[in-house]
Amino acid sequence: MNTRNQDRKSSFAALLDSLILPLAVTLLMHTTAFAADNLTAGWKTLFNGKDLTGWHAPQVSPFWKVVDGVIVGENDPQMKGSLLETDENYADFIVEVEARWEGEIDSGIMLRKPQLQLQMGVSRSLKRDMTCSFYTGGTERYPEAGQAKDLEKTFKSGDWNHYRLQAKGSIFTVWLNGKQVSEYTNAKFSNPAPIGLQVHPGLKMKVEFRNLRVKTLH
Repeated sequence: MNTRNQDRKSSFAALLDSLILPLAVTLLMHTTAFAADNLTAGWKTLFNGKDLTGWHAPQVSPFWKVVDGVIVGENDPQMKGSLLETDENYADFIVEVEARWEGEIDSGIMLRKPQLQLQMGVSRSLKRDMTCSFYTGGTERYPEAGQAKDLEKTFKSGDWNHYRLQAKGSIFTVWLNGKQVSEYTNAKFSNPAPIGLQVHPGLKMKVEFRNLRVKTLH
């Protein structure tokens, strides 16, 4: 191959590089931006990391406080309970939260009206851990269909665990650390209500929550 042909090929390759590389970078930037927008679209932060703005309880202190960007729920000396609720009502939604505790607790996420609870910790009535199972109240308590399965494979004891709860129509689905662990269907729990966090009475306990966010489903 003569020098002229080599120069022509080198020039053509350089031209291709000058056209393709910027196009590839632009496409990558747009793809990344779209993925980020898709990931965050529609999500609303429920906790600002500083105070309990957007939440209320019949008596906030001494049950609820914010420490180092974490909502901390504890009993008072008389071991009374408390429910911290969002100011807004939610019907169909996804809520995500990280929770942590040491030892035995009885807590959970409250939703809908009549009230349905996603249990965290040991049930006071059953005396066993029912984390990620649904408590319906009354005589039914924890229906078999709404009980979590194989939790020991996913739950990290004493550490932060990520909970994702979806309420869509009559179907309630839970993921723990990215794995689906329970799903419950009941049309009874149909009306909008605040999202609540519980400190159960009668038990000395402490539970922590962080990174709370919600997405309304339409």
